[in-house]
Amino acid sequence: MSFSGRFPATRPRRLRQAPWVRDLVRETNLSPADLVWAIVVHDGEAPRIPVAAMPGIDRLNVAEAAAAAVRARDLGIPAIAVFPFIDGALKDNDGTEATNPDGLVCRAVRAMKAAAPQVGVIVDVALDPFTDHGHDGVLVEGRIDNDLTLARLAEQAVVQARAGADVVAPSDMMDGRVGAIRAALDGEGFGDTLILSYAAKYASGFYGPYREAIGSAAALKGDKKTYQMDPANTDEALREVAMDIAEGADMVMVKPGLAYLDIVARVKGAFGVPTLAFQVSGEYAQIMAAAANGWIDGDRVMLETLLAFRRAGADAIVTYFAPKAATLMGRAG
Repeated sequence: MSFSGRFPATRPRRLRQAPWVRDLVRETNLSPADLVWAIVVHDGEAPRIPVAAMPGIDRLNVAEAAAAAVRARDLGIPAIAVFPFIDGALKDNDGTEATNPDGLVCRAVRAMKAAAPQVGVIVDVALDPFTDHGHDGVLVEGRIDNDLTLARLAEQAVVQARAGADVVAPSDMMDGRVGAIRAALDGEGFGDTLILSYAAKYASGFYGPYREAIGSAAALKGDKKTYQMDPANTDEALREVAMDIAEGADMVMVKPGLAYLDIVARVKGAFGVPTLAFQVSGEYAQIMAAAANGWIDGDRVMLETLLAFRRAGADAIVTYFAPKAATLMGRAG
């Protein structure tokens, strides 16, 4: 039976009928160059220590972190974001170890830049891996002291820049920290060091596996709702981003990822600045767990989620999946 004359002349399925035409009209593209590989480093001899809550993810020692930089270079991944697991004996209320120029983070940065100088190294600026209470700042009588924390963060950023970090990424959500860090970097001659601000970081339930990975979960007293954002708010995110840009942020981050794609889209649309999204540990663990149970095609869903970040407007995605995704994309190419 013919429907000619009664059916619309435009048939969208014509543009879906073969791989070549789907490729030709694809609106959003994903490549290894859109990824930032998130790794966790530890200060020990064991090359790798598995993270139970994140199947397939290991804490890497310094030598393995350097090897990861070489692997990133070979896969076409432009940057690695480094997060530390700090020995409990080195933790205190003020996160003193965060400013140790010979500490784990600085040694990892130096090793990575020596092994693969072409790969950008992004370092976390926050105190939670270094404090015995698991919070992102200095605790005074049960409350995070914003301004005392700023001084610690600024010192931490300078130490990391001196070690060779290309990007410092304050994830603490203290008021005024971008301006304090920018002033400190400029004052010490690091005017070219980039700041990637976690400008819209929410008090989310998706961070659990990460806190196990860096060893802060057991120590955390209370929650982080007095400084991380309320998941109910969107306009507040735009105010936070505007403040951080005004203070000198070169790039901004939205964290977590998939549940906050609307924030990614609003931030990119409103400001047009380089905008990153973080596919956090809980998102990683969900995909891996569902794949392990045979409920989803893990690789397909992983790539689909990364594409969703790009479609929402993210210029890049920080993800633990980076090497797997880049490998799959290389094979597809």
